[in-house]
Amino acid sequence: MCGSCKCSQRNSSTISKLPSHYTLPSGDQIPSVALGVWQASKGEVGAAVKAALKSGYRHIDDAWAYHNEEEVGQAIRESAVPRDQIWITSKLWNTFHAPEDVESALDDSLTKLGTDYLDLYLIHWPIAFKKDSNNVLEESLTSDPYPTWQKLEEMVEKGKVRNIGISNFNIPRIKNLTANPLKIQPAVNQVELNFWNPQPELLKWSKENNLLLESYSPLGSNKQVGNTLSIPEVKDIACELGITAAQVIISWHVQRGTIVLPKSVTPSRVEENYHIFELPQDAFDTIERLAAAHPPKRVVNPSKSWGLNFDIFDD
Repeated sequence: MCGSCKCSQRNSSTISKLPSHYTLPSGDQIPSVALGVWQASKGEVGAAVKAALKSGYRHIDDAWAYHNEEEVGQAIRESAVPRDQIWITSKLWNTFHAPEDVESALDDSLTKLGTDYLDLYLIHWPIAFKKDSNNVLEESLTSDPYPTWQKLEEMVEKGKVRNIGISNFNIPRIKNLTANPLKIQPAVNQVELNFWNPQPELLKWSKENNLLLESYSPLGSNKQVGNTLSIPEVKDIACELGITAAQVIISWHVQRGTIVLPKSVTPSRVEENYHIFELPQDAFDTIERLAAAHPPKRVVNPSKSWGLNFDIFDD
């Protein structure tokens, strides 16, 4: 909170709430704030999920590759919140892009999560690897993800998934996919979005093309969070509004028109991150201007660690 700072504080109770949900092409309502569980370790993630659901969250963002779906699913069941009130997302890993592998990978996630359907299933990366390989590129499905997408459409038809989308796709890769005769358009694109990597061009293009963005690492990567929350202007806005710096940044994401996926395993921070407020236009514009004033810095880019001879995010 404002603490000892000297400012003309606005009454936070008068701040308008931002949208709690967005409407997807299917008509489903997806909550605008989710608990992200990437890098949430075993023994901690379950408590974080329970704290989130107790605080009011109804959106949990998971993935097969996070290796914590069983604990997340158990926490959801133990929370006593009805399944149909919780939005659960998971993601298809790179080694399962072959059409014959998609359903079994999905079934594995469903079993671990303890549910018979997902609200949202994403292609985790626009990169396909050969099954059971150590990051051996499957070139055909990387250059043309349409066969993978067709299988995801089939999962919707079977009722195992309500909505399908993509993650870590840039504009050319999105166009490459949507140039095909899709039965179902991607509902969302989950990407790294934060103050240090605001991606205004992708955001603008996505809005123009009815593709909702989801912001992961919204406060920055682990090494950036402290810097994000220490930005003087952000601290001043937090002080003026009587909210925290984290709430300012998370609110900024939703005010930009994106879903936000803050991650924490600390119950008090989990609860804090859920409460968002509409920023005054001058405050919102200040953050937008500052975010665009420095060279973008992407942190999550596994191109080199996967041994690729190209950058996943190059056009």
